[in-house]
Amino acid sequence: MIRRTLLACAAALLATPAAADQLIENVDGVRIDEDGRIDRFTALLIDDGGRVQAVYDRDDERPRDVDYLLDGEGQVMLPGMIDAHLHVMGLGLAQLTLDLSDTNSLDEALAKIRQFAADNPARPWILGRGWNQEKWGLGRFPTAAELDSAVSDRPVWLQRVDGHAAWGNTRALEAAQITEATRDPAGGRVERLPGSRVPSGVFVDAAEELVQRVVPAPRPAERDLAFQRAQEVLHSMGVTAAADMGTTIEDWQTFRRAGDSGRLTLRIMSYATSADTMELIAGARPTPWLYDDKLKLNGVKLYLDGALGSRGAWLKQPYADDPGNTGLPLMSQAQLRNILVRASNGEFQVAVHAIGTAANADALSAVHEIADSFPGDRRWRIEHAQIVDPADIPLFGEHGIIASMQPVHQTSDRTMAEARLGPDRLDGAYAWRSIAATGAPLAFGSDAPVESPDPFAGLAAAFTRTDAAGQPFGGWRPEETVNREEALAAYTKDAAYAGFADGRFGRLVVGERADFLLVDRDPLLATPEELRKTRVLQTWIGGRPVYRAE
Repeated sequence: MIRRTLLACAAALLATPAAADQLIENVDGVRIDEDGRIDRFTALLIDDGGRVQAVYDRDDERPRDVDYLLDGEGQVMLPGMIDAHLHVMGLGLAQLTLDLSDTNSLDEALAKIRQFAADNPARPWILGRGWNQEKWGLGRFPTAAELDSAVSDRPVWLQRVDGHAAWGNTRALEAAQITEATRDPAGGRVERLPGSRVPSGVFVDAAEELVQRVVPAPRPAERDLAFQRAQEVLHSMGVTAAADMGTTIEDWQTFRRAGDSGRLTLRIMSYATSADTMELIAGARPTPWLYDDKLKLNGVKLYLDGALGSRGAWLKQPYADDPGNTGLPLMSQAQLRNILVRASNGEFQVAVHAIGTAANADALSAVHEIADSFPGDRRWRIEHAQIVDPADIPLFGEHGIIASMQPVHQTSDRTMAEARLGPDRLDGAYAWRSIAATGAPLAFGSDAPVESPDPFAGLAAAFTRTDAAGQPFGGWRPEETVNREEALAAYTKDAAYAGFADGRFGRLVVGERADFLLVDRDPLLATPEELRKTRVLQTWIGGRPVYRAE
C-alpha cells in the first residue's frame, strides 16, 4: 500500500496504465445520493474499473488493503459537472480563431479584427465569432463596409455570439456571389441596406449558409487540435460530461479518432445535426455507449427558430422593437412532426431548439400530439425554452418534457429580452421555477461557445438571477429562481438523466463512474460572489485525473 497526498499522486496515476483500487479520504464531499438528496461524505473508494465502490462518512471504517491511499487534504469534492447543452467543436474551434466576445463597441471590435489579420497574414480567410451589436450599443447590425475598413484584402466571416447570424466583408460576399438579386432562403434573412436590396453584410439563421458554403472547412488535424483544446477548457472548469448539440459527421469522426487513440476524456452525449446525419452515424437505432461510457449518439437536434438577439426567435406576437416581425420559423409544423415520428420510430431522442413563444408552443404541441403513439421512456427535450407563453407551461409536466436551459443566458439577455418583448410580455421568460413546478426535469448547461462553459457562474445565476456584478439588485424576476440544491442537481444528475446517462455517471453513487472535482469552496455555502470565483483544483474522470491546476 502506498500513501501519498492527492496532488502528488495525480501525476503518477496519469502515467500508470494499469487500473488500481484507490481510497481518497479526508475530503469535504458533497454528492447526490441514491434517493436524490444531497449527502455529505468524507471518503470515496474507487475500484480498479474506475467506478465508485463505496462512500464513507466520518465514522465509517475504511479498508486499508488498497493500492493507493490518497489524502484529499480537506478539499471539497463534488460530482463532475455535466453541461446539458453546448457545442463541443464550436468551443474548440473558437480557441483557434478570432474571439470578439470581450469587445464592448464596434470600434473596439474592428481594432481587434485588424490586429488579428495582421498577426495571421497567411490565413486565406479571417474567421471568428462572438460579436454582439446589443452589447456594443449599436442599435443596428454592423455592415460589410465597416468590416472592410478593418480588413479588405481577404474574406472575413464572423458569427454573432448566439450563432444565429453572421457578418461578412465585401470579399466574403463576392466569394459567395452575393448580390442584390440574392433572395432570402426559407428560414433565413439577408439584411439589406436601408431603402435598398443591397446586402448589408449580415445574414440571419438559414441565410448564413449562403456564405458558409464557400468558407474553407477545417482539416482533420485542425479538428483534432480544436477538440483537444475544447476538452482542456472544459476540464479546467470542472466539466466532465456534455451534451453536444448539433454533431456533424465530421465532428463524430473527430470524437471517434480521439477515442481510438486514447485521447477522449470528456463524456459526450451526442445529438446529430439532422435526421439524415443521425442515421448516417448510428443506423437504425442509437449507438451503444463507446469507450467506457465516453461517447454515445442519442438522437437529433432540431432548430425550430432562431435567437432573440437577431430577432429570429419565433414569437406569437410581433417584436416590441420591430413591429410586423414575428421572427423566423425554421421548419413547418408538418416537417417538425414528420421528423419527430421518424426519430421516435428508431427510438432516437429528439432535442428541439425553441426560443420564442410560438416556437415553444409548436414544440410542446407536437410532442403532445404524438406522445401517446410512442409510449415508453422517450425523454423529449426542448432546448433553451427561453420565452414560453404561461398558458403552454403545463405541457412540460404533462409529458415529462425536459427543459434544457442555460442560466447565464438570463443574466446576459435580460435587457435585450425586455427590449424585444416589452415589459408586459415577460411572464414565462427563463421560467425555471414555473417549469420545474409542473414536475418537468430541468437540465442546465451553457450553450458554449455562446456563453462561457463555467458551471459555477451558472450555479450562481440559477439561485440569484443576478449577473457577475450582482445586478439587478434582488434578481431579475426572482420568483423564477431555483434553490442551490436544485441547481446542483440540474448540473449533475438531472443533466445525466436528460442524456440517458443516469446510472452511469452524475451522482457519485456506488456503481457509477468516479467522475469528480476537487474545488476550493463549497457551492452550497459560498456567497454568489464567492461561488463565481470557484477554483477547480483537480478534475477526475473514471477514477483518473484529467486536469490539475497549476
